[in-house]
Amino acid sequence: MVPFDVPGHKRGRGNPELMALLGEKCVTMDVNSMKPLDNLCHPISVIREAEELAAEAFGATHAFLMVGGTTSAVQSMVLSTVKRGEKIILPRNVHRSVMGALVLCGAVPVYVDPECDDRLGIPLGMSVSQVARAIRRNPEAKAVLVNNPTYYGICSDLRAIVKLAHENGMLCLADEAHGTHFYFGEGLPVSAMAAGADMAAVSMHKSGGSLTQSSLLLTGPAMQEGHVRQIINLTQTTSGSYLLLSSLDISRRNLALRGKEAFARVARLAEYAREEINAIGGYYAFSRELINGGSIYDFDVTKLAVNTLEVGLAGIEVYDLLRDEYDIQIEFGDLGNILAYLSIGDRPREVERLVSAMSEVRRRFSRDPAGLMKQEYIDPEVAVSPQVAFYADKESLPIEDTAGRVCSEFVMCYPPGIPILAPGERITPEILDYIRYAKDKGCSMTGPEDPDILRLNVLKGGL
Repeated sequence: MVPFDVPGHKRGRGNPELMALLGEKCVTMDVNSMKPLDNLCHPISVIREAEELAAEAFGATHAFLMVGGTTSAVQSMVLSTVKRGEKIILPRNVHRSVMGALVLCGAVPVYVDPECDDRLGIPLGMSVSQVARAIRRNPEAKAVLVNNPTYYGICSDLRAIVKLAHENGMLCLADEAHGTHFYFGEGLPVSAMAAGADMAAVSMHKSGGSLTQSSLLLTGPAMQEGHVRQIINLTQTTSGSYLLLSSLDISRRNLALRGKEAFARVARLAEYAREEINAIGGYYAFSRELINGGSIYDFDVTKLAVNTLEVGLAGIEVYDLLRDEYDIQIEFGDLGNILAYLSIGDRPREVERLVSAMSEVRRRFSRDPAGLMKQEYIDPEVAVSPQVAFYADKESLPIEDTAGRVCSEFVMCYPPGIPILAPGERITPEILDYIRYAKDKGCSMTGPEDPDILRLNVLKGGL
C-alpha cells in the first residue's frame, strides 16, 4: 500500500533512527485504523474476531482489547457500574486507577480496611464477613470490587463474595492485574470469570506475555456490551496501536495452546526459589502456609514475594542492591518485602542467579533490624469523596505543616501504586512519618503536584 494516512513516519521512511531502533517489521506494523484492519472504537471484523477468541479463551461473555493498560480497563469497570453519588464497596489497598475512576465519576467509596499480617506488614484480602458487614451497612451500594490477587499474591474468597454481592443486587468487579495466569494454570486460585464475577480487568502484559500497556477487559452476562464499549470510548484512544493489539491476540493464542504447561513450570520455579531463599536464613519467602480461610483465602504460588526485615534491610534497599550490585531487576521493593515477578519467560538459571545474589546481599549487607518500619498499610480517615477533594479549592503547604488537614491529591510508592494518601483523606502524623521513612529508604514516590514531595495540596480552610 502507498500510505497517504497517519502515522507520519510512513512505515519508518520518515524516521530512519526509529527504523534502526525498532526494525522494519515493527514500524511497518505501526499503522492507522484503515478499513481492512477494523477500528478499535467500533470493531466489526478482525478486532471483533480477536475479541471473540479472547472471550472464549478466558471463559467470558465478552472481551475488550485495551491499549491503555489495565489502568484503562479498571477505570472502565468502575465507570460502567457506578455514577456520581453512588456507593462502591472496595478494599482500601486498591491500585491508584480505582481512585482515579472515583475522581472522574464522583462515586463514593465504602472501604473495607484489610487486615494486616504482623510479621510481613502487608495488607491482606477481604474476608467474607467484612464484605457482608459493609453490604449490611450500605445496602444501596451498586458494586463490590475485589483484588484477585493482591500484588503479593493474596486472594479473597472470590466465589463467596460474588454470591454475596449478587444476592444483594450488586455487581462484582475484579482487578486481576496480577491474575492472568489464573485462567490457564492448574492448582491456582479461581479466576474472576470462573467465580461468576461481572467484570474483570486482566493485565495480559504482566504474566500473559503481551507488550507493555496491552490489557483485556472481561465481562459476564449481566453487562451490556454496547454500554461498556461506550464507557471505554470515553477515555481510550481512538488511535489504537496495532502492535499492542497484535501482541494481545498472539499472547492469547500462546496461552490457550500452551498456558497450562507454561504456568505449571512457573509454579515449580517459584517453589524451588522459595525453598532456596528460605534456606539462606533471615529471608522469608512466603506461600500457602499463610492461608487462614478468611483474609487469606488462597495464595498465588507463582508469586515470589520475600520479607527482608530479618536481614536488617528494607525491601527497597534489597531492590536497589540487587540492581546496582548484581544487575538483577526485580519488580519492586517496599518497606519490608520484595517481589521478583516470575512468568513464562523465566528459566532456572536466572532463578539461580537471583538466589545466589540474595545470599550475597545477606552476607555483605545485613545488619541489626532494630528501627526498621514494617507496617505497609495505615487505615485511612475519609473526610470527603475523592472527586470533591480533587476538584475543591486547595492550598499548598510544607508537608510538615499538613497534619490534621484533608489531602486533595495522591501520594503513593510506585510500584505497587497503592495510595498512601488519596484525595479526601485526612493527613495524620503516622502517615507523615511513613512518607518520610519511605523517602529516606529510597522508595520511588509519585502523585503530588510537587515532584520532590516537600509540599502537599490540602483543602482550603480545613475540614
